[in-house]
Amino acid sequence: MRKVLLLSLLIIPVLGYSQNRYLIDWDEVGEEAIDHLVNLVQINTSNPPGNETVAANYLKAALAAEGINSELFALDPERANLVARIRGNGSKRPILIMGHTDVVGVQAEKWTEDPFGGLRKDGWVYGRGTLDDKDNVTAGLMLMILLKRHGVELDRDIIFLAESGEEGTPEVGINYMVEHHWDEIDAEFCLAEGGGNILEDSGVSVIGIQTAEKMPRRATLVARGTAGHGSVPRIDNPVTALTKAVAKMGEWHTEMRLNDTTRAYFERLATMSEPEDAWRYRNIDNPEETEAIQQYFLENFPYHYSVLRTSVVPTIIQGGFRKNVIPSEASAVLDIRMLPDEDVDGFYDMMREIIDDPNVEIVPEAIYRPESAPSPVDNEMFQTLENVANRMYPDATVLPRMSTGATDMAQMRAKGVASYGLGAIRSVEELNSGNGAHGDNERVSEESVRQLVQFVWNTIIEVGATK
Repeated sequence: MRKVLLLSLLIIPVLGYSQNRYLIDWDEVGEEAIDHLVNLVQINTSNPPGNETVAANYLKAALAAEGINSELFALDPERANLVARIRGNGSKRPILIMGHTDVVGVQAEKWTEDPFGGLRKDGWVYGRGTLDDKDNVTAGLMLMILLKRHGVELDRDIIFLAESGEEGTPEVGINYMVEHHWDEIDAEFCLAEGGGNILEDSGVSVIGIQTAEKMPRRATLVARGTAGHGSVPRIDNPVTALTKAVAKMGEWHTEMRLNDTTRAYFERLATMSEPEDAWRYRNIDNPEETEAIQQYFLENFPYHYSVLRTSVVPTIIQGGFRKNVIPSEASAVLDIRMLPDEDVDGFYDMMREIIDDPNVEIVPEAIYRPESAPSPVDNEMFQTLENVANRMYPDATVLPRMSTGATDMAQMRAKGVASYGLGAIRSVEELNSGNGAHGDNERVSEESVRQLVQFVWNTIIEVGATK
């Protein structure tokens, strides 16, 4: 609770920001935002089955109450995407604000609070989607409402997309919109999920802005051999072949590579770190030091190890059905997360060379997220995000970051839209709890919601409003 109270104090110096042109009662707006978040959490949009149309209709009604038109687009009538647009003078290209209304499912018995109750308690909102991604949906909704209420004159159209299907079914969501309704969401810049901000006892120390993400390129290893009685050893036992192949994949230290995002991330991280860690961050690509540094990351900072390479992680092994039968087939799933510039086919070829067993086949999973290059860190939008962060949190370091997980910004980046992920403010203690995205008892601090709304507003006013 101390951190929540501290967080609320940090906003006092910036209450008058937003170009000093708009008189906004941020306490009142914050309460309104939290009410919308609670209402959205209470709409069960677990995917599967999704049922995002219910949430889309809620948003449509909230927008209509402010005189904002919106439209639903649906491949499946139960899984609609909502698009709303506030028009500018057209002198600059649009900005897209994107959030997904579906959520992952829950094991309700593992929650201490109702996952779809939207409980407000001790400065927190509990429920599935509070962090992933109904907080961002709420911020997008409130942005549109505030732009309309205050009659903001814009150089750019501001588009709000509340999409379905992000949690594994993009064919009804972002893929459908990109392939069939691109004109509705085409933009120069996109703001969505994927960032992460850190709160310490002294205040907000990190504003993490997602500018890149690894590509999910999962594959299954399938080993085949001759079935037989378990009492008679066989040279072509598929279980033996599979376990050897899995071990090789799990122990493979793939090539380390920096890109613009990760290079900037480690350079900036070094400026705020203890001397020993700062030395590591500055010497990652030093040929004489890199091997030891990477091993240190693997043992102590797995995220840092992961963002430096394409990662291969065995997650599921299946084989056999009786303890006295040699099966004819055994399989293992590899969760492969490739760097944005990875040669997919070339990487699979390297896997085959390392496994070196003709009885083990690599079966790639169907690709549903495209290859996408990192978004620039030197353009108008990123500089604006950095300016806003510096004004709201003067003691924080802004870190461009690459997500090891995936978001629907991949599809936007693949279309040439510079995309940036924002996120909630969370303490280190909270980050290490089970209360995060996809976790049991997922929750977000009320003050974080208020400040996310204000952060998005400040950004859009600076980069989108007529000067």
